[in-house]
Amino acid sequence: MRKQVLIAGGGIGGLAAALGAARAGWDVRLYERAAAFSEVGAGVQLGPNVVRHLESWGLHKPLYDVACVPPQLQVRSARTGRALAALPLGASAVERYGAAYVTLHRADLHGLLRDAVADLPQVQLNLAQAIEGFTEADATLTVRTSRGKEVEGDALIGADGLWSRIRPQLLGDGPPRVTGHLAYRALVSQKALPSALRSQQVTAWLGPRLHAVQYPVRGGEWLNLVLIVQGPTPEPLDSWDHAAHAADLQTALAGTCSALQDLVQGVAAAGGAWRLWPLCDRPPVRSADALAQGLVALLGDAAHPMRPYLAQGAGMAIEDAAQLQHALAMHDLEVPLRLRRYALNRWQRNARVQARAERNGRIFHATGPVRWARDLSLRWLGARLLDVPWLYRGDGSSTDLG
Repeated sequence: MRKQVLIAGGGIGGLAAALGAARAGWDVRLYERAAAFSEVGAGVQLGPNVVRHLESWGLHKPLYDVACVPPQLQVRSARTGRALAALPLGASAVERYGAAYVTLHRADLHGLLRDAVADLPQVQLNLAQAIEGFTEADATLTVRTSRGKEVEGDALIGADGLWSRIRPQLLGDGPPRVTGHLAYRALVSQKALPSALRSQQVTAWLGPRLHAVQYPVRGGEWLNLVLIVQGPTPEPLDSWDHAAHAADLQTALAGTCSALQDLVQGVAAAGGAWRLWPLCDRPPVRSADALAQGLVALLGDAAHPMRPYLAQGAGMAIEDAAQLQHALAMHDLEVPLRLRRYALNRWQRNARVQARAERNGRIFHATGPVRWARDLSLRWLGARLLDVPWLYRGDGSSTDLG
């Protein structure tokens, strides 16, 4: 008899988990609070470690129909505009790691995962209905939905994001922590920008208490721009998407180079709009118990929300889903042992990525002598300092600790 997994959340992590579970031979019932599947207007970067999994799921063509393959990552000083270092991507990344480094719109990534599961007969997608809580008894799990229904399953995956309803009941560890970092995000048509501001590469601008990242999406026709600054967090905290004003950005960018300021001003001139996201996270995962207990497991931001300074938030959710597939396919094991295997194979890698992302944020936003030492190191070491072999070669298993 086929087993049934219940999934809370229809974002990138939830859809990836649904695809992985279906490929492992399980029936899937996914519950999403929103009345329609959608993703926010923002970009996402996926390293070779993630692209390999998408390709293994047969998503090579839909991925490259919407993704860009930037030729390089360049790091520049936000104060002077000077180029500090560059890392070849494109064919070089494929040669080094067996897969490309890509950039794309979050909605496009969400859409290709949605399309991958929508026609699978073993997957049932339930919109406008969230999982509010669960009970576990006699090797059976029962969830309560926002429509007052009770649904039984053999396992529950909490992939319902930073403000998960599943995590508090499983772990009881309180709300996420406020980082004091604010992300201003904009998408703008490259055609609407002056030619000097258009770009097909990833560029990171590092400055005191701030940094910016730009890269192409949607076949290179649009430019995604993110500026992260340190400042007071707007209320309400759990409303993560706020309208933003370019004037606030101009204040934050005081003392930065004209090239970066021209780029920010170019967004408004090209008809783009800024949105503001207060960033929250949690401390690095401390044990396998934080990812799975009994018949319940957590995945993606519900399990290990992280700062965006390693560009791996969506990537870790997809790696989670691939490892979940592997564990759920261990049909000779009882379900709690399968979920335990998933947790054991993921928690250390997730913890390492969380910790490295937090460390990167301190380096990106460094001031004074630390900033000078960072810039000097980048100029001396270049690509050697920017490359992340332990991350991009990793397969998501517990042995990936090099």
